[in-house]
Order: sequence, then structure tokens, then C-alpha cells
Amino acid sequence: MSTKNYEFSKRVKGISASPIRKFASHSEKAKEMGKTVIPLNIGQPDVYTPSEYLSAIAAIDTSVIAYTPSNGINEALDAFRDYFKGLGMPFERDDILITTGGSEALSFTICALCDQDDEILVFEPYYANYNTLAKMEGAKITAVTTVPEENFAIPSYDEIVKKINNRTKAILVTNPNNPTGSVLSREEIERIIRVAVDYNLFIIADEVYREFIYADKGYVSFTEYEDALDRLVIIDSVSKRFSGCGIRIGCVASMNKDFIAEVLKLCQARLCAPYVEQIGAAAVFGVGDEYINYAINSYKVRRDLCIDLVSKIEGTICQVPDGAFYFILGLPIEDADDFTGWLLSDFEVDGETIMLCPAKEFYATPDRGRNEVRISYCISEDRLKKAINILDKGLAQYKKEKGLC
Repeated sequence: MSTKNYEFSKRVKGISASPIRKFASHSEKAKEMGKTVIPLNIGQPDVYTPSEYLSAIAAIDTSVIAYTPSNGINEALDAFRDYFKGLGMPFERDDILITTGGSEALSFTICALCDQDDEILVFEPYYANYNTLAKMEGAKITAVTTVPEENFAIPSYDEIVKKINNRTKAILVTNPNNPTGSVLSREEIERIIRVAVDYNLFIIADEVYREFIYADKGYVSFTEYEDALDRLVIIDSVSKRFSGCGIRIGCVASMNKDFIAEVLKLCQARLCAPYVEQIGAAAVFGVGDEYINYAINSYKVRRDLCIDLVSKIEGTICQVPDGAFYFILGLPIEDADDFTGWLLSDFEVDGETIMLCPAKEFYATPDRGRNEVRISYCISEDRLKKAINILDKGLAQYKKEKGLC
């Protein structure tokens, strides 16, 4: 084995490990020690994937899995188009490009909009992989801070525009939000559109959790506003909506024809999205409201249970999330990274422990989120009860060992 020191790119060296997955090796060691690890770190639902997915794949009748059109097969394009139209979103087939998951959709969008050192405005805390996707394309994330005391509401117009400069190309929003579970109000959406129009910015709306809203405010689409349409990019995916995170089919949708033409070049460069997965993904859109309502109700019950349990743990701070299946939890400790590793290596309750997701990588502002974790509540109620009990007992023991009592 060579011991030569290799030089890797500054770009990749500047990318942090995913906070959602960076403790995976610790988790594997815990399992090797005989522990059962309950995941609170990752948005992997245990709600069943619709059987229509596998049935459609099983029905494929071909002897060759060939290249498909770079923009996507008609079955997948039409499935997304019809779904959007059912929500009142006026996209046609030519406004949609099929991608290998929502992450590729975001990466292609940033690549199309940003040159080296251009900036994307986001509201922190935000989905941590936005940092990685931006850095991959040579762009930068610029954060506008939201705070739990105000339920992570979008700040005023004046506060937003303070962060805009001549390198700012777009505003990126996740609605409902990952990691906070907040949902944009109509007033907040109108404020974002006004900023985008006044400063000639694109709006990138990551809406993969669109269905999962539990408050009365409901879902408001940017597409309801004529001023937004020519500067709007919608990111979508089947991963969360249909509990199919491994399907890896998503899309970019925009009525800006020039933008779609540029992103199509990137789709052509990666040749095509997987044919078999597109067939399966197209089929799941036909499951109807019964499945979606079942999923929504499941997550709402889990949310209510989780919030009730964590609110009883001394020193914790959280806001009730209105959507998605995450929330930010403040802990009565100094370093959530250290606590996460300690739980996996040094703590268990009846042979079980938990894997958390430290929240500091969901912020751009230094030192924010150090004592916070993102909790994902998309696992069963029984496992959530066990997990929060472990968190409670673990915090008590950790604080005692660290002299934090």
C-alpha cells in the first residue's frame, strides 16, 4: 500500500461531512457491541412504500434497459405534470425535467444560476446539504437568521435585503422546512417574492414535504403569483411523499424556458435518469388521497407524541413544528456533537441507544446550533417512546459525568 500523500481539491476539502450521516461509523461500532441503535437522525420514513411502485417495475417487458431521453420519459413527466396541475400549479410537460432525486435537481439549478463565488440566500437553520451542493458548484450560501423564539418566521424585508449584494443570484427556501418544520405563511411568501422581484433574483422552492402540513394555515404555492412565475424554480421528489427515499427520482419545474434549456444541458451530460426507477416513480402518483392522508395522519400522531415527551425533559427547548417531520431541539449541554458520539459509544438502556443529528451544520453563523439537534420523528410510535426515554436518561447521565448538573 502506497504511503504517498495525495493532494485533493480545495473544493472537496472544504466540504463538511453530513451531520445526518457523519456518526454512521459510531453507529456501526455500537451495533458491533450488541446495541440496537434507534435513528432520530435521518428522514427515512417507515411508512410503507406504495405497492404500485414494485408492481410497475415487475410489469416492464423489455430485453434491453436502454438510454432514455435526458429530460425524462413521458410517463414520469406526465405523472409530475398531472400531480402539479392537481394542485393548481400550471406546469406543462416541457416545463419539467426528471432528475436523479431532489439533490440532483438542486445541484443542476445552482450550476445553471451561479458562477464561481456567486451567492444563494437561505434562511437558517436550513437543510445542511445545501452547503455541500453549493460548494460543489463553486457557489456560496449566505444565511438570513431565523430564531425559535419567533417560530423561525422569515424576518422583515429590510433584514433580508441587508444580506443581498451583486453576487446574490437566488433565494432558496424549503417549505415546509427541514430542519425546523416551519411552514411559510402567505405573507412570508409574498415578502420573498417582493425581494426577488426588487433585486432580480430567482426563487428556488424546495417543496418535497409539501403534503405534510399539520396546522390550519395549509399550503400556499409560489405559483399563485404571476410576478413569481418567470423567476421560480420548483424542486420536487417522490422520496418523502411516497416513502421512497431509495427511488431517487425527482424533478426541476420552471416556466422560465431559458432556464429549462440550460438545465437540460446538464441532464444531457449525465445522460439520463434511471429508466426502471422512472417507471416505478410514475406509478406511485396514482395511489390517490387515501395513502397521502394515511401518511399525514401517521406523522401528526408521531409529532404530537414526540413533542409531548421531549417537553417533559428538563432543560430542553423546542417549537411545535407545523410541517415536514423534523424539529430543532435545544439541549441543556454545550456540545451536541460530543453528546451524540457519547450516546453511541458509552450509553445504553436495555441494550438500546439512539443516533442524533447535531444541528450546527444547519447554520452558517458560527457557533449557532452547537447545543441543538435535529429530531426526525418519522419512525414508529413505539420506537419514538423508547428513543425519547433514552434521550432523557442519557442527558441526565451525560450532565452528571460532564459536571453540568
